[in-house]
Amino acid sequence: MISKLTFSFLKDLEKHNTREWFANHRKEYEASKSEMLKLMQDVEFGLNTTDEIERKKLFRINRDVRFSKNKSPYKTNLSGYYARAGARRRGSYYFSIEPGGRTQVGGGFYGPNKEDLLRIRREFEMDGTEIDRITKDKNFIKHFGELRGNGVATAPRDFDKSDPNIKWIRMKQFYAFRTFSDKEVLSPSFANEVMSTFIAIRPFFDYMSDVLTTNLNGESLL
Repeated sequence: MISKLTFSFLKDLEKHNTREWFANHRKEYEASKSEMLKLMQDVEFGLNTTDEIERKKLFRINRDVRFSKNKSPYKTNLSGYYARAGARRRGSYYFSIEPGGRTQVGGGFYGPNKEDLLRIRREFEMDGTEIDRITKDKNFIKHFGELRGNGVATAPRDFDKSDPNIKWIRMKQFYAFRTFSDKEVLSPSFANEVMSTFIAIRPFFDYMSDVLTTNLNGESLL
């Protein structure tokens, strides 16, 4: 369970984002980290009853500032992900705990490689029925609203901009998030809400897994 301690630490870190301040408050960071790891453990246990999780990871709080104008050394959120097991299970579950109503839970495909992106686009070009059905499902809309991601302005190379499925073909990323208020995060039921959110994105993961492990004829690539 996430407590006010974690939110208090992250709020203070946002105000005092220096190495000196962090060193003097490492005890609070370690306590917040422990809460996150416990939450991750609880959610993983639940996820493994409906899916197979290969690994989980809590991201480092240190920022990579080498190519950023923002030289603040630390992130002001705590985030991590769960990777699904096996080549047939694609997609990762992601979460980020951040005060101010900025907590997000969801997942997707943030940076498909060139081959995967082309395969996804060809699938949408051939038939957009299934992605339409998944994203119009009441449970998907209830949790996420819509499928999101950056895309090209008109149409990718070798695709027709007048294609009826161009709104999907344009996309370069495919993800969905649910946002939580601070009150919801502090609730004893938060872990269950994270679980229900991950379950809601599962049909999308299963569809994309089928696409990315088969050719356009539906023949397995594995």
